Amino acid sequence: MRVSAPLLAVLAFAATAVAADFNWNLPPGFPKPAVPAANPMSGAKVELGRYLFYDTRLSFNGKESCATCHKQALAFTDGRAHAEGTTGQLHPRSSMSLVNVAYATSLTWANPALTSLEEQALGPMLNVEPVELGLKGHEAEFLEKLRQEPVYQRLFPLAFPGEAELYSLTNVTKALAAFERTIISMRSPYDRYRWGGDMAAISDAAKRGELVFSSSEQGRCFRCHDGWNFSSIRYDGGPDTPGMRDFFNTGVALYAAPNRGAYEYTKRPEDVGKFRAPTLRNIAVTAPYMHDGSLATLEDVIDHYTAGGKYGDPNKSRILQPLKLSDGDKKDLVEFLKSLTDEELLRDPRWSNPWVKQ
Repeated sequence: MRVSAPLLAVLAFAATAVAADFNWNLPPGFPKPAVPAANPMSGAKVELGRYLFYDTRLSFNGKESCATCHKQALAFTDGRAHAEGTTGQLHPRSSMSLVNVAYATSLTWANPALTSLEEQALGPMLNVEPVELGLKGHEAEFLEKLRQEPVYQRLFPLAFPGEAELYSLTNVTKALAAFERTIISMRSPYDRYRWGGDMAAISDAAKRGELVFSSSEQGRCFRCHDGWNFSSIRYDGGPDTPGMRDFFNTGVALYAAPNRGAYEYTKRPEDVGKFRAPTLRNIAVTAPYMHDGSLATLEDVIDHYTAGGKYGDPNKSRILQPLKLSDGDKKDLVEFLKSLTDEELLRDPRWSNPWVKQ
């Protein structure tokens, strides 16, 4: 009997897998992500999640997987202004990057209360407006496909030892969440410069751009994108961060349903137009920008903020004011943002498609 390459890889993994402590392999000084007690990390669970992430059986018609909208080469975005579901229906917002999602204080562009990766994974699977993966009503059929797959017959028992019912949506989302928590970016040129002491890792222009970014008089970018992750973080043993802390109305659009930001969930008028400020790590490869993909380039984004926003929405954040940036300042700022790209992450085999022979 001929054994498929993915199954051979799983058999090799199974021979050495230990579902015990998980090694995050983080640089010194960086905190571990917070992990729910109900879904502890293990190498087997992460590997199962990787196979599921790239499996088109997660869509009812077999056309899309999680990776369709979250491509590794694009820092787990898709390069589109609006994500496209498995039926061709467009999502009203763009796909957010999954890089460092384990540290995010909330998930998605607009829902401040959604903080669980396990819960979030159900959204794309079961949403009907818009349809993303379209599994609603096809759950039993989907789980049966998993039961019949030799790769999963090996991985599910390793990931969830001793469980009576291995093949469940709960276990699927737990595995996906475990895999997504491992997608961590800390190897950019800026990291080597700022935390590794390599003064030659970034250009002089990028160093000047960092000063513009961090200046209260010039860029002021740090006010929404602060800290080593360029956004608020939660981590193992750290404090809970209020859900709305990272949400801002930046005058990007005339906000109308279904793109009214956090208001769609809170129903508070003051939250109209407030969207989550994402991490800026790998931002140079995640165009187009903003929740609606309306800004095509980093230069467009900088021009938008230099003007103090496009629209004078009454909810526009008070910290958003016109900036006095020269053309040189803008170019330096772009170079700084480019220095945040972790090239290794974009091709690291730990997060690549296991169904394709490498």
